[in-house]
Amino acid sequence: MPVPGPARTARTIDDVKLSTDHRNPFVRGLASFWAPTPRSMRGWALASVVANAGITVTGAGVRVTASGLGCPTWPRCTPDSFVPVAHPEVSMLNMFVEFGNRLLTFLVLAVGAVCVVAVWRLVPRRRSLMRLALLQPAGVLAQALWGGLVVRTALNPFTVGMHYLLSTGLIAACWLLYARAGEGDGPVRTVVHRDLRVLGYVLLAATFTLLVVGVVVSGTGPHSGDEIASRFDLDIEAVARFHADVVYVVVGLTFALLFGLRVSGAPLAARRAALALLVVELAQGVIGYTQYFLAVPAALVLLHVLGSTVVWIAALRVVTSLRSREPLPATPAGPSPAEVAATV
Repeated sequence: MPVPGPARTARTIDDVKLSTDHRNPFVRGLASFWAPTPRSMRGWALASVVANAGITVTGAGVRVTASGLGCPTWPRCTPDSFVPVAHPEVSMLNMFVEFGNRLLTFLVLAVGAVCVVAVWRLVPRRRSLMRLALLQPAGVLAQALWGGLVVRTALNPFTVGMHYLLSTGLIAACWLLYARAGEGDGPVRTVVHRDLRVLGYVLLAATFTLLVVGVVVSGTGPHSGDEIASRFDLDIEAVARFHADVVYVVVGLTFALLFGLRVSGAPLAARRAALALLVVELAQGVIGYTQYFLAVPAALVLLHVLGSTVVWIAALRVVTSLRSREPLPATPAGPSPAEVAATV
């Protein structure tokens, strides 16, 4: 005989209490974006920074291994298959390298989608974060389409260079999501002198200029990605020296900012960010000069691309460390319906 009692309905995921401290790693992972805390939200934003930086470096790996046209068509890998198959004109190794980089796009897209879900589920919901989160899957899809253009133009150095620069823009959006997730939505509060903040923006612009010039050097030198790929018709010695000149400017601006932060008693976080940027720049300079004198070996080119990505992230960190945002003031709660009735 069934025992009489209240009817029970099936439990949904919204009825289940999730905890980021749960012993089950699957539940912890699910809770980190389905029932996010500000901390777990920042964790996913940082994961997006790492994922986009990683695929930028693996893209360079495709180029230095001469696998740029390992999959000679797009969106298919070969004219008659979406996955690598034996092709008389393409090495299977090159094909797998290029196809593997294409597959990583889905991983980066998944991380971006999780960021969107985490921001959507965050309580209270923050519209400023949603805009930054939506840029991630949109940017990844745009990058995938541009990657198809890179293949269809036979690795034209302009399209290849723009592919990298679009990645730097996407990394900037991911970093801003990470930084803003740790702040409120109130007015910007400057934590350093106004002139130092302006210097920080100048430094960021100079760093981006350095990346652009680096793209020109890369498009002029060896490691085009394939034998049939064209190159910029420029003097490699001249563009390499100009690149070095821009490096000196960036390092000088970084030292000036670090000195200004030091003597002005700026917050420790800002001084540490500037010092970290200077250290990364010096390490990158050592790699750059070493690869130049060793005739640009492929391994050092890959390391140099990794360094340039880290320099860009470190420069973004410097800029976001120079200001903060306070939480919005709480809106006074209105009288309850009972209080309103009592006054009538």
